Amino acid sequence: MKLKTILTGAALALGLAGAAVAGSHGKTKVGFVYVGPIGDGGWTYEHNRGRLAVEKAFGDKVETTYIENVPEGPDAERVMTQMALKGVDLIFTTSFGYMDATINVAKKFPKVKFEHATGYKRADNVGTYSARFYEGRAVQGLIAGRMTKTNTIGYIASFPIPEVIRGINSSYLHAKKVNPNVDFKVVWVYTWFDPAKEADAAKVLIEQGADVILQHTDSTAPLAVAAATDNVIGFGQASDMAEYANGPRVSSIIDNWGPYYVARTKAVMDGTWKSDDTWDGIGAGMVKIGEMTDRIPADVQAEAKALEAKIASGEYKPFTGPINKQDGSVWLAAGETADDGTLAGMNFYVEGLKGDIPK
Repeated sequence: MKLKTILTGAALALGLAGAAVAGSHGKTKVGFVYVGPIGDGGWTYEHNRGRLAVEKAFGDKVETTYIENVPEGPDAERVMTQMALKGVDLIFTTSFGYMDATINVAKKFPKVKFEHATGYKRADNVGTYSARFYEGRAVQGLIAGRMTKTNTIGYIASFPIPEVIRGINSSYLHAKKVNPNVDFKVVWVYTWFDPAKEADAAKVLIEQGADVILQHTDSTAPLAVAAATDNVIGFGQASDMAEYANGPRVSSIIDNWGPYYVARTKAVMDGTWKSDDTWDGIGAGMVKIGEMTDRIPADVQAEAKALEAKIASGEYKPFTGPINKQDGSVWLAAGETADDGTLAGMNFYVEGLKGDIPK
């Protein structure tokens, strides 16, 4: 997989307001297709913040539009087609399940540029992008392993795709490193955003003894459940979810899409856009670790920040051997690191995790 570092920070936005606009209609039109509501407090909320960053960077030289709550499936293809017919120059499709729909619509509109989040299928006018969420999950796992009193950590998983499996494995490995007695309990909810299902999953995990809840779903419902339960902590997912910082939320993984969206819009404007794969992490600023609260002991905060720094610098890779697969077979020898191809297609648990990955 080809990796490309995207410039981050305010420096990227400086000077972009005067960029030349491609297209005959005077403005570059940028569309976003969202799987959840922009008020979900997590995944879609952060993608929409990226959209707003585009508006801020380019002002009246761009026109953005979005459709929220678009189900993965045929309806997504309809929404994308309507956007393309309205003259949108660049369309960001922001969920894994939009992959085939994106490819199908792109074939019909070869002059429109498409960017698909977290997928792996590309075309001349379709690029892909994702973040190395598993790097943030390594830091979360360390904190969770240090802070659990019951030695049971609950994990609310959305769909059994490589992105989610990587996160479970990374969290578990780094919790296990600091707490050999830790046990993970995984509940699959088969949804990205369903507050009721997410809340029910959190309750089940807490009933099973979990006092730390991790999630790969998009709402704040698990934190709300934790807030109503004594001595249970959790983490913000995709967004900071800072409204729970005085309660169960001890830190977060933040998806920082704004710099990427600005850069790719700029490329369309100046005619330099090309189909590419982008997979950036903590070092490039696409993944951020949210502020750690005082509920995390000072020594654990220091340990977590040191791990974050090593990942950011490239000194440490979260999937570094020795690591075995769940069946005990060797996956990575001591000192060996996983290649991106294997990580992109990860479909197995590491040794020590219990249960099966749903098919």
